[in-house]
Amino acid sequence: MSLETVVILAAGEGTRMKSSTPKVLHSIAGRSLVGHVLSAVSALSPKQVRVVVGAGREQVEAHLSEVAPHVTTVFQEKRGGTGHATQLALDGLKASGTILVLAGDTPMLTGSSLSQLLTEHHAGGFTASVLSAEHPDPTGYGRIIRADDDSLLRIVEERDADEIQRDILEVNSGVYAFDAVKLAGAIGKLKNDNSQGELYLTDVIEILRNEGGKIAAVLIDDFIEILGVNDRVQLAESAALLRDRINEDLMRDGVTIVDPLSTWVDATATVASDVVLMPGTAISGKSTVATGAVIGPRTTLVDCTVGAGARVIESRCTEAIIGDGANVGPYTFLRPGTKLLPNSKVGAYVEMKNATLGEGSKVPHLSYVGDAVIGEGSNIGAATIFVNYDGVEKHYTVVGDHVRIGSDSMLVAPVTIGDGAYTAAGSVITEDVPPGAIGVGRAKQRNVIGWVLRKRAGSNSAEAAMRHSNDEQKG
Repeated sequence: MSLETVVILAAGEGTRMKSSTPKVLHSIAGRSLVGHVLSAVSALSPKQVRVVVGAGREQVEAHLSEVAPHVTTVFQEKRGGTGHATQLALDGLKASGTILVLAGDTPMLTGSSLSQLLTEHHAGGFTASVLSAEHPDPTGYGRIIRADDDSLLRIVEERDADEIQRDILEVNSGVYAFDAVKLAGAIGKLKNDNSQGELYLTDVIEILRNEGGKIAAVLIDDFIEILGVNDRVQLAESAALLRDRINEDLMRDGVTIVDPLSTWVDATATVASDVVLMPGTAISGKSTVATGAVIGPRTTLVDCTVGAGARVIESRCTEAIIGDGANVGPYTFLRPGTKLLPNSKVGAYVEMKNATLGEGSKVPHLSYVGDAVIGEGSNIGAATIFVNYDGVEKHYTVVGDHVRIGSDSMLVAPVTIGDGAYTAAGSVITEDVPPGAIGVGRAKQRNVIGWVLRKRAGSNSAEAAMRHSNDEQKG
């Protein structure tokens, strides 16, 4: 099934979004609206894709160059309707084969439905085919008017429809397959004698039919696929529908999702079978989660790689690699560049950035580890700070294998703690600690006897101290 050209109409103002961001760039489930359309189209392997841009041209073109550099953009300076946009897209194009035209704000469309449209279009030898669906509330959609032989007679926009036509439930999806040569001949015959004063692509259907063309309406089962996004309410509705579709597909592929309504997985993420997603989990970007992992509750992963059997609980992780069998959380913050090797552990209230934690090593709680590499089997005591920033530059800390860092230590980079070494609790380590040594970096303790009685006379502390002093005298 060959497809020569795809035209995506993405020039609309999107005024109802009330946003400085062009409508087609608003994102749900890890992709922009136009990104979802491009993803659906990619399943058809078209020879070329043309995107008509208008409002927010520079932003849209920059986004397209990032996510789909192979597409060609066409600028519609003055919006004149879908027919006018299609005219611009066809300008200079050698008409041949089949052209697919669709809107850039329909994120629910799937490649399988587009494939169904093209299959029926080619099998029937149709001049034009329109993807349609029966919508329980067709308000705002163009109505499909069928002839007595069930072929497509014409499409009537709601604003131009009469009372009887408005009761029709079958609606236009805005997705069309055309014989390219016939479309090129008909598109120039469009007139703007309608309530909007615009050129409607839908009018091409009637022109082609009057010229003897065979026209079809290809009805799909799920009207949800044709839903467009025009405001923030519809954006949220589409996001929820995509969430449900993604979650259902994952569960059917062997993923346990305890609470699908509170679990959000981007279309760009990959989750293997036998993964458990607990309530409040969000897996974003290009994250991958391997089999047997448990994620959540209340956990966000952004562009992370999670190994088999790992557990990430009540944490936020961005651009981190979490190895097989590693444990993260609760209340852990893994920042970009963090790499946890297999069976390591990062516990409660720990922040890590640009740091590698060796196999079997632990940072159990209340610590900051930045710009560091920690060897295997080491333990970082509670409230340890890797002091990596001098106010101008970042510096690196190296901790060897089977090291024991005492609680409340400060490792002032650049510094190296050798294999098997220790640091004493409460130490400020500013020099390298050789392998097998213990680094002690704290002042000798001095007790000033009677200080509270002299300096805090009359306080609760002084009264407690006095009672202790009296007890000693009695004894």
